[in-house]
Amino acid sequence: MAPLINTMADLFKALGDTTRLRIIRILASNEKSLCVADLAQMIGMTPSAISQHIKILKNIGILEPNRQGFHVYYTVNNDTISDYRLKVDELFKKAYIKCSKNIPCSECPENEECE
Repeated sequence: MAPLINTMADLFKALGDTTRLRIIRILASNEKSLCVADLAQMIGMTPSAISQHIKILKNIGILEPNRQGFHVYYTVNNDTISDYRLKVDELFKKAYIKCSKNIPCSECPENEECE
């Protein structure tokens, strides 16, 4: 499978949860970084539940941790968000390109180019 498709699948899985979308929105709209306890209080969940969601967002690079003493504060990585936006645009653009071959993608020698 092509790297773009794998990357987009990971992104959509991570963003397919309302709590994670709320975390991104809170951090993106806040002028300061927030720790797990802050986010847990704002969202109304336990810190351990928020930590699990943050782990997923960190794994795809959307959140950046910054350790300060005993706490880790998080911010949104705007460069990563911009990169994902470009990849989403590319994915949708390629989705509408008609394949000139009439064979399954797995058999196509141009598979990497198409995807």
